[in-house]
Amino acid sequence: MKLQLQLLYSSAHASLSHYNLCDLSRSPKKPDACEQEIRLNEERFEGLLKTLSSISKDLRAQLQRKTLLLDSSPMVIDRETCHSQIAVTSEGRGMSFSGSARSAPERPLQFDRVCCALGCSPLTAAQSYWEVDVRCCSAWAVGVAYASLERKGREKGAKLGRNRNSWCVELRNGHLSAWHNDRNVACQGVGQMPLGKVGVWVNYEKGQLVFYDADTMVVLQRFSAAVTPVFDRVHHQFTEPLYPAIRFLRPPENQMWPNHLELCHLNTA
Repeated sequence: MKLQLQLLYSSAHASLSHYNLCDLSRSPKKPDACEQEIRLNEERFEGLLKTLSSISKDLRAQLQRKTLLLDSSPMVIDRETCHSQIAVTSEGRGMSFSGSARSAPERPLQFDRVCCALGCSPLTAAQSYWEVDVRCCSAWAVGVAYASLERKGREKGAKLGRNRNSWCVELRNGHLSAWHNDRNVACQGVGQMPLGKVGVWVNYEKGQLVFYDADTMVVLQRFSAAVTPVFDRVHHQFTEPLYPAIRFLRPPENQMWPNHLELCHLNTA
């Protein structure tokens, strides 16, 4: 009897082992056509959402820029203010660092030590917008200034953003920062790609100044009463007429001097 039970157990164990091996050798259950279709539809839907999000972002940027362009007006460089190493194009919008000083006599309104220039006319409209092409320059400052900005010497009173008479964003050593009253903060919303154009919008009556990445309309820095604790004495109201201001900055020694900056011709059509 005992022998029979052992034989029966061995036979059952062998059968079970064979069943398990057969079960393990079977391929996993393949998803049926319906499950595959659902998965494909989910992937397509996610791709469509990403595409729509990208289109929506682009449309918002275009709409915002179109709205700001309603406040645009032609801007030209005042040659009387240009540092002697700045050459201005014939139409007055482009300026290049020449590397050598011109032999012309020094002018009263000229920056003599800081490589800077102002626009010809003050911002007379309640709201103004313009753009500066910075693609061909590796170190620069773009901003606004009062006419009372110092023109002589290289002290802080003559440098954009280092005094109470001017505001700017500047690119130096690859870092973009915003300056006023000799205080600065890193600009927000800066992407991996270098800036192509800087947009500048001023609401003179409300004392607001906003710098944009003009290609994406991302805000780089906003100056207003809200940022007074950061920059100190940022006026809720501007106290003097404002002028567009541009400065060439010296890059690191292993880089070439920057070359060209230009006030963009904006098509409002």
